[in-house]
Amino acid sequence: MASGALVTSIDLDQAEELAAQLRVDSVRASTSAGSGHPTSSMSAADILAVLVGRHLRYDWDRPEADSNDHLIFSKGHASPLLYSVYKAVGVISDEELMTGYRRFGSRLEGHPTPDLPWVDVATGSLGQGLPDGVGVALAGKYLDRLPYRVWVLCGDSEMAEGSVWEALDKAAHYKLSNLIAMVDVNRLGQRGPTELEWNLDAYARRAEAFGARVLTIDGHDLAQVDAALTSAADGSYGGPTVILARTIKGRGFSEIEDHEGWHGKPLPEDMAGRAVAELGGERALMVRGPLPQESGASSVTNSKPDQPLPVFRCGEKVPTRKAYGDALRALGRINPRVVALDSEVSNSTHTDEFAKAYPDRYFEMFIAEQQMVAAAVGLSVRHYIPFASTFAAFLTRAHDFIRMAAISQANLRLIGSHAGVEIGADGPSQMALEDLAMMRAVHGSTVLYPSDATSTVALTLAMAETKGISYLRTTRGSYPVLYESGETFPVGGSKVLRCSDADQVTLIGAGVTVHHCLAAADQLAANGIQARVIDLYSVKPVDTSTLVAAAHATHGRIVISEDHHPEGGLGAAVADALLGAHVANLRIRHLAVRNMPGSGTTSELLDAAGISRHHIEGAAKELLGG
Repeated sequence: MASGALVTSIDLDQAEELAAQLRVDSVRASTSAGSGHPTSSMSAADILAVLVGRHLRYDWDRPEADSNDHLIFSKGHASPLLYSVYKAVGVISDEELMTGYRRFGSRLEGHPTPDLPWVDVATGSLGQGLPDGVGVALAGKYLDRLPYRVWVLCGDSEMAEGSVWEALDKAAHYKLSNLIAMVDVNRLGQRGPTELEWNLDAYARRAEAFGARVLTIDGHDLAQVDAALTSAADGSYGGPTVILARTIKGRGFSEIEDHEGWHGKPLPEDMAGRAVAELGGERALMVRGPLPQESGASSVTNSKPDQPLPVFRCGEKVPTRKAYGDALRALGRINPRVVALDSEVSNSTHTDEFAKAYPDRYFEMFIAEQQMVAAAVGLSVRHYIPFASTFAAFLTRAHDFIRMAAISQANLRLIGSHAGVEIGADGPSQMALEDLAMMRAVHGSTVLYPSDATSTVALTLAMAETKGISYLRTTRGSYPVLYESGETFPVGGSKVLRCSDADQVTLIGAGVTVHHCLAAADQLAANGIQARVIDLYSVKPVDTSTLVAAAHATHGRIVISEDHHPEGGLGAAVADALLGAHVANLRIRHLAVRNMPGSGTTSELLDAAGISRHHIEGAAKELLGG
């Protein structure tokens, strides 16, 4: 195979040469950068050479093509290998690889991100690539109905992550024969041997127990690799395939092969020179591999914006979680790209309304919140509009997946119901009291907390058009509808429910505490005290201008009440906005859930937490010296 000549199909002898090039370039790139994971790349080079040269159906000039296969590096630390593949297929240059890798401002980051158009999802937090791949495979099998395959390169260390087994379980449940996990079993992790080392039989028993077909191979025997990839891609099994490839870390350079202490370390220049020489020197092979089958774009019908929306009467008592279910069902009529996921609580979150109306666009993830978020990320890769719901408290276990979704530049809508002490007798294990802080901290996130059914419908519809990670917090109990149908609720806005030129104090709430702020304002008015009331339904971005105006109008006297711990939630959002706007002479009373709650009725728990109408009224009077 001549260097520099583009080849679209290779034999196994040529694949061997390509594998050597991938190893050489992995060494060169990491040594040039002064950091990286060359040994983790070298162990998987044979697998990638055969995959890219003979099996991966991909149009490298059209990464957006619907029929392309998908390649996910779950072991994202092997980025030198991935970027060396990109060089081999001709989409990046040797110069970019050698001078850009891990450098400031370069798109060749230490772990891959979608800043590169050939990368679907960001990886590097281990145990997430395969769960994300489940979402892409779901889209391919059930929504796009296209024959692309999803190839996921996993490391053996990450096989200790429970999320990997959640992924295999759901892949088997949904019969995802288009999902192939290639496990690079090189025996060594960061600090030493992995849990199972080269015990491929133990890995196989576990994977088979979760419903996968298992193929066990020598990951450096190219004929075995080729046969396994061929078998995995035939789709005959009716479920996911796991290829367990026994490999050697640092393969190709005898001085470090299967040696501990070389994880995440570039080779010094002298060793790198010896490694390149032992591997046969530098090469400039160009390989594209097979193109995808031309199956056309996925057939999804156009949106139908002129559809009826749920309508509620002012004063009618409706749980916001129920209004969310009604709104999601309406969205399903409006936009056929809307899909929904839930973690076996859809009869409480009311996602079941969507599931009944559009069963072909609903994916039950059972009690597997990490997989639910990951599947939603994968569905977003294929440009679907996922809404994923569970109890707000249980989203906390998926926080790392949410954090990585932001790095993946995913468009993801999360809904957390049963928030705060308001839920009542179930007790603190079910009470989300950290979720607003968690979601506010996610880069570029949008955090919404409606107080009534009308605003919930409007904000659910707004989420469908919102980029990035958005979160809607819904309430368990029934509360009066405050707003007329048709009222607008822009993201980043708020509603001023009580306002006069004589206002002496501002009361700020969101969700359930808005109703308590209104009740407190009525009682204050009966005592001759005028209070401004703000429904801060958009917690992030926050309506700074309305907050600043209220602070000035009421001489800095502000009471904030939230059904959340004091750190990072509504109070923090208000304080950040006002301090950022340099508002002086602030006098803030922040009411939040500061003690560990227990069981009780809603009214008992709100009162015990110090966030009910009586406490709001008392805090306002305190600010006024009463």
